[in-house]
Amino acid sequence: MKNFLVHNDEVKAEMLEEIGLNSVEDLFSDIPQQARMKTLDLPDAMSEIEVQREIKKLANKNKTNYVSFLGGGVYNKFIPAAVGQIAQRFEFLTAYTPYQAEISQGTLQIMYEFQTMISRLTGMDLSNATVYDGGTACSEAILMAKRISKKTKVLVSANLNPEYKKVIDTYTWANGIEIKYFKDLPDNTSDYACVLIQTPDYYGEIIEVKPVDTLLIICTDVSTLSILKPPSEYGADIVVGDIQALGIPQEFGGPHAGFIACKEKYMRQLPGRLAGRTVDADGNQAFCLTIQTREQHIKREKATSNICSNQALIGLCATLYLSLLGEKGFKQAGYLSAKQAHKLSDNLAQKGIKTLNKNFFNEFVIETENSTKTLSNLKCAGILGGIQLDETRILVATTEMISDNDIEKYVQNV
Repeated sequence: MKNFLVHNDEVKAEMLEEIGLNSVEDLFSDIPQQARMKTLDLPDAMSEIEVQREIKKLANKNKTNYVSFLGGGVYNKFIPAAVGQIAQRFEFLTAYTPYQAEISQGTLQIMYEFQTMISRLTGMDLSNATVYDGGTACSEAILMAKRISKKTKVLVSANLNPEYKKVIDTYTWANGIEIKYFKDLPDNTSDYACVLIQTPDYYGEIIEVKPVDTLLIICTDVSTLSILKPPSEYGADIVVGDIQALGIPQEFGGPHAGFIACKEKYMRQLPGRLAGRTVDADGNQAFCLTIQTREQHIKREKATSNICSNQALIGLCATLYLSLLGEKGFKQAGYLSAKQAHKLSDNLAQKGIKTLNKNFFNEFVIETENSTKTLSNLKCAGILGGIQLDETRILVATTEMISDNDIEKYVQNV
């Protein structure tokens, strides 16, 4: 309700006259009467003070003090307070993604710095300045591989994040691409446009990636690259992922942003925005959008993507997060996340609860007699114990936010 001014009768009448209607009700004339609500069950009008009291009373019903062991692509990471403070400065806030004519040098520089950081983490030659989310990044990378290889069949790991799979299925159905989900990678992959593998996969398993005779797309949790080898070292041609773990709050599942990084030879097939650094006529450093591949900037039929959105503000948060933590802090956060996961797994094993993973970073699957009962017991103790996979299995994740006391409490109540 902040900064909201209601229209008075005079303004309403002027607006209605401009569009040739007699009343506000006429605006809804196309909606059938049977589809309309006759009355709203609302309380009597209140003063602003009374409304605030009522809303606070309702908000207090929310349970916000749970210890979270949830993962599956969205993680409770430590976010320095400065990230939010800087990101909310008026220079960065915008109702929507700014276009070329509206972009400031500051925004372009942030995009460039983001691309540089992602390139360094993944070991790839270049990165774009974000796409909508991790699922979009996977899908756009598959379309990218189709354009490069001219092939329409794709191999995708069955252990990919299930939300990403749904996005991929929608994208590829509309683009005439045949998707084959695999448990075991075939020896011969030359008939396929690409192979897409997530590591660590949805279940937290670190995958030993074998060489393939086609394009290799790696989907990764970029926060794990603080410790794990960059995908470039095991043959990745394209690297994708979600950046929620880089200083983005969980916020009921969103907003998120994704990235796509690749080898230089595939640069002109890379969707989304690319910010470049150059010098102006006076020799001063300058930034600009380059390799224009979006339909807003070039002819639609030449665009690499027509629905590939840019999440500049989320990219800004990720850039601030990495800048504030620095290389040492980023590695420390990754180390603590992995350390607490293995400590929890070991302590659960002493209680007879088996971890099903062979190799994991900060996320793993446990097996219990009754996963519903286990999660219910943990919730009663103020713990969100993980994601229920089936009747016996639970996906558990830790981050640097999990303390030794949290682990002890989990083990006691599991």
